[in-house]
Amino acid sequence: MSKEAMTKRVGIIGGSGLYAIDGVEIIDRLQIDTPFGAPSNDLVLARIHNQEVVFLPRHGNDHRIPPHKINYRANIYAMKLAGVEKIISISAVGSLREAIAPGDFIMVDQFVDRTKDRDSTFFDGPVVAHVSMADPVCSHLHQKLIAACEASNIVTHQSGTYLVMQGPQFSTRAESELYRSWGMDVIGMTNMPEAKLAREAEICYATVAMSTDYDCWHSEEDNVSVSSVIEVMQSNVKKAQRMLYTFFENDLNREGDISHCECQSALDHGIFADLKAQDDEALRSIHALVEKFL
Repeated sequence: MSKEAMTKRVGIIGGSGLYAIDGVEIIDRLQIDTPFGAPSNDLVLARIHNQEVVFLPRHGNDHRIPPHKINYRANIYAMKLAGVEKIISISAVGSLREAIAPGDFIMVDQFVDRTKDRDSTFFDGPVVAHVSMADPVCSHLHQKLIAACEASNIVTHQSGTYLVMQGPQFSTRAESELYRSWGMDVIGMTNMPEAKLAREAEICYATVAMSTDYDCWHSEEDNVSVSSVIEVMQSNVKKAQRMLYTFFENDLNREGDISHCECQSALDHGIFADLKAQDDEALRSIHALVEKFL
């Protein structure tokens, strides 16, 4: 595979319920080791409407990895090594708004990170980097995913703020009401530090959040439970697969030139070190991220 072809790959990270994409042409299964360990699963290299995609279930294909134990650094670094330049993140979330019903899709454009003790950067020193997270999703990819959802006749909210909680437990009622008072729209457990790491890796990133429940704040709905979530999740997964096929069928991901998207130059002014003065050991774990500067 030529380097040019590899750089046009699109990554898909599947959340709870989305452990495979039905009916795709599978090209290969990639066992990629990274300086940060193994990713959640083998990466599946596939083709959808002549576009090469790299699929990874973030919880493993049998949902064996809880959200606080996911090796986010390995997942994103493996995507980088596989030649991915854009990541579509599919995530199950709870709704914090009456208007966002179970089964709706939300095109998240902001995050509030309430996780703890997760490795959230590739740059642990001696090479230090500070990248902007003001706009944490790629606006180009975000708009094209909105179009794909709407073309697939899915009820879609075009923006929203995703509060990322630690998990694996669901919220208390007081927490749920607190997050609502903050103006949060949906709540989940996995998109941080995933989005931060994608930005450090200079990979365009956007989230399609799938509402499964009303968390526990809604007085007229049952408290969130695994059984109630799974029922809605199964319907959502079918919609997500339909949306992905529409996305690639319409060639939306390659419409226009995003080769100079700001996501893909996030490190240009973010690295606080003379890379050429670093020894091999300092660069070993970040080489795939900084090799263009060397």
